[in-house]
Amino acid sequence: MYLTRPPFVMRWLYPEALFRMRATKTRDVYLTFDDGPCPQVTPFVLDVLAEEQVPATFFLLGKNAEQHPQLLERILAEGHAVGNHGQDHLDGWRTSTTAYVQNWERAVPLLGERLFRPPYGRITPAQYSALRPRTTICLWDVISGDFDAGLTPEQCKDNVLGHVRQGSIIVMHDSLKARTNVESSLKAIIRSIKAAGYALNKL
Repeated sequence: MYLTRPPFVMRWLYPEALFRMRATKTRDVYLTFDDGPCPQVTPFVLDVLAEEQVPATFFLLGKNAEQHPQLLERILAEGHAVGNHGQDHLDGWRTSTTAYVQNWERAVPLLGERLFRPPYGRITPAQYSALRPRTTICLWDVISGDFDAGLTPEQCKDNVLGHVRQGSIIVMHDSLKARTNVESSLKAIIRSIKAAGYALNKL
């Protein structure tokens, strides 16, 4: 069984992190993408978002934004939000607090410090305490599993649609690893969310 929601212990350990947004009159849900920008995938995602007139939030890696500044510019020009995913995709459980915070800081000039999503969702209590005064740590309520080669596009879609609720922060990826699942499921996910009466927004 794929763990689509974060375990309760994460919400208990990190009570001030964002997992789910408060209810709004428009029944908003929040589509987010991790690990870009990627020239093979991000343009496709942006094209679909433009076609469907949906804003999203991109948690970008600093190293990828440096390599592909034109994609960062396009994301912002098309009205999407950007969050910090670290300079490199560090596993917080295997990284010292000092190195972890420094890696986040390296990405701040390009990606800002408003929002930070820990890569893999792995962050230690010490890292959380060090970063919390400086940024909003954003985790998620629903993860599609699009990066998992063992899942089909239909399973990724079902992961989202079977768990989405008002205020859900949904994670997808604009990365090579997720390319097949994203290209085959993104439009259907967006249209099904709309059909269920939700409005898609950015963080």
